[in-house]
Amino acid sequence: MKNISKITFKVVIAAIFTMMTFTSCDFDEVIDPNGPSVGGVETGASLDQLNGLVVAVESTSRNGLGIETTASGTMARELYLFDADPRNTGDLLGKNGIGLDNNSFYSTAQWNGSYRCIKNANVLITAVMNTEVITDTERQGYLGFAKTFIAYELIQILKSYNIARIDVADPDNLGPVLEFGPAMTAVRALLDEAETNLGNAGSEFSFPLSSGFDGFTTPSTFLQFNRAVAALAAVYDGDGSGALTDLGASYFDLTADLTLGPKHIFSLGGGDQANPVFRIPSLSAAEPNNGDQIIVHDSWVNDAEAGDTRVTTKTATRPNPTSQDDLNGTNETRLYASNVSSIDILRNEELILLYAEASILANNLQDAEDALNVVRNAAGLADYSGAQTSADLTTEMLNQRRYSLWAENHRMFDLRRYNLSNTLPIDRTGDQIFNMFPIPLSENQ
Repeated sequence: MKNISKITFKVVIAAIFTMMTFTSCDFDEVIDPNGPSVGGVETGASLDQLNGLVVAVESTSRNGLGIETTASGTMARELYLFDADPRNTGDLLGKNGIGLDNNSFYSTAQWNGSYRCIKNANVLITAVMNTEVITDTERQGYLGFAKTFIAYELIQILKSYNIARIDVADPDNLGPVLEFGPAMTAVRALLDEAETNLGNAGSEFSFPLSSGFDGFTTPSTFLQFNRAVAALAAVYDGDGSGALTDLGASYFDLTADLTLGPKHIFSLGGGDQANPVFRIPSLSAAEPNNGDQIIVHDSWVNDAEAGDTRVTTKTATRPNPTSQDDLNGTNETRLYASNVSSIDILRNEELILLYAEASILANNLQDAEDALNVVRNAAGLADYSGAQTSADLTTEMLNQRRYSLWAENHRMFDLRRYNLSNTLPIDRTGDQIFNMFPIPLSENQ
């Protein structure tokens, strides 16, 4: 693989079974001369083919999710991944001065996974622009869906790598890799394009979405997701006022269920995948899970406020402490109940925290405090009692994000964007702190 133009994609154009759940539809070029090819789909696609591409976009948005979560969580001292691969406790923590490898799983998995989803979305865009089986109104729905997913995946790339290649529609003529600021500007513009598309898409999509998008399956409700992603991008771009406007058009709600929002879904069906962050829990001292396990960094437990229910709902004390590679931990993950538990894409709890952050940026400090109290109270904590200053509320906001969004690929980015990475603990003499993944070696060739 030389660069993302060399990632191959298998176009699954067979009839998609039901859209209540979906299989994993990886896109590799089809070799069978009697079968459909990417080029064939991009010109004169049938409705089934278009909808197969929609399934593929949603499915491949999960690619790389497990590694990006555990790798970034390790670097941010949220967790350790105790398994058979020494790089999880060596490379990612900079053991003995080791640097990060730009050709290892932790540098390539998320990059390739996100760009595979983006490739599928770009194929969908080309296909809907070159077919006559849909109306112009229906076409707008496909475009709004695809562009929103592209933007979301690019944000994930920027969080982890601090750079992104935006223009990848033509694999033979890739655009440059952009720094964070210009890349985020392009992402926000794409989300606004998608907003226009969705506004012109009528009252119904001509394609179904998985059950993970229940409540967001029409142009108007999917637009709420689009605006939630736009608010995310605006906050990351330092635009508090813009984020507040976007949140007002999203499903953000201070009084609604914190779990409201689209989700990645998983199954054990053929061709699908299980939740990659779930780990089998220890049952007792006689039956501990000493194999592949996500161990909570002790600082996350020790730094929590007394009575914070997030500690006891997201993690559990092991029947006996565990250690590996001179690292120790007393708690293990309970973030997901089973290997088919869904993973939130962007839930209301995160939007409330974004609202608090945007309010601080816009100097609406009472609004920020009110939002933070919603999150605190939901975790069994009393109202915030600190000073109502931008600096103090920012510290509180980051702390609430630390506990509400534990092991969800946020902490490393939060520390980097607020220049706080140097506050992380060093677990072993000779360890280092990294706050971004290296761009894969293949992208530099």
